[in-house]
Amino acid sequence: MSAPGQSLKQTPLYNLHVQLGARLVPFAGYAMPVQYAGGIKHEHLHTRSHAGLFDVSHMGQVSLRGEPGALERLVPGDVVGLASGQQRYSLLTNEAGGIIDDLMITRFADRLHLVVNAAYKHSDFEHLQRALGDAVELTMQDDQALLALQGPAAAGVMAALCPAAAALNFMQGCRSAIGGMAVLVHRCGYTGEDGFEIAVAAAAAEDLARLLLAQPGVEPCGLGARDSLRLEAGLCLSGTDIDATTSPAEAGLNWTIARKYLGAAPHAAHFPGHLRILDEARHGAARARVGLAMRGRVPVRAGAELHDASGRVVGRVTSGGFGPTLDAPVAMGYVERALATPGTTLTVTIRDTRHELDVVALPFVPHRYKRA
Repeated sequence: MSAPGQSLKQTPLYNLHVQLGARLVPFAGYAMPVQYAGGIKHEHLHTRSHAGLFDVSHMGQVSLRGEPGALERLVPGDVVGLASGQQRYSLLTNEAGGIIDDLMITRFADRLHLVVNAAYKHSDFEHLQRALGDAVELTMQDDQALLALQGPAAAGVMAALCPAAAALNFMQGCRSAIGGMAVLVHRCGYTGEDGFEIAVAAAAAEDLARLLLAQPGVEPCGLGARDSLRLEAGLCLSGTDIDATTSPAEAGLNWTIARKYLGAAPHAAHFPGHLRILDEARHGAARARVGLAMRGRVPVRAGAELHDASGRVVGRVTSGGFGPTLDAPVAMGYVERALATPGTTLTVTIRDTRHELDVVALPFVPHRYKRA
């Protein structure tokens, strides 16, 4: 599982993963379950048809107390305009207009609740501290676990255990209780399915996970299924599909930019990289993220170069694998904008053999979020 001398952190659910027979792998410095006995394909399809429970406690949870406008200076989204209990997907950007990380922001009456990616949580926290200084009070909530319940059966589970959470719409959150345990619940997720992410005290995490797993239709799932579900949903993985060199326009994330900035003069915005980001939002970027469908059943992996009909390199794959819902290989990558139209045929070389693939619209599998 780890190299000699390498020390991996454990989430509060580590012992439960071992007891359930999970295969544990290193991920973002943690020993994380990649799959259980049924395998990744079973977990993937079970989540699409019932509900999967994922341990996402390795993610970073940050409490920010202070004026929401302070955080808005670091992201292109509208933080000030968030209503209490409303959640927003946004981006930490750099001065070059690239994406440092993506994050979820929820506004409550007394604070903002942020969830950032595991691999960047410490650098994100330092970035926020450095940029915001004494304007806010930041706390990394290492004493909290995070569970994700995803799939069409999730709403029924929450209706039985936490009616307040079941009443939420997509991208809303509330404080409540499940089985007597205090929780912070958001209706959101990373699979394209209706679902919930539940923050709970680390000491109560195993009791909560066991309670959820005891509900009809709920099974434990690992990182393998989470990644294949995420790819089918056409959602970006930070550090893989987006990074410090990728702009929101290139990634197809212009919808994260607040409307008040799109119609205003460039100097009206203050977030890092706003000149490039707003210019590309208005006029387009040189490349674009696209879906890629293989002709055949050979999957293409991240890093593979994409070629046009003349053999010229026109892009690169960032995520690739097999989509169990589609029973076919799928991928995402970046190509020159002129070649980003669905129906465009490209080629890729896999093990010295050239294969054709088609540019397709994202997502591969329609999202099933609960919207008002």
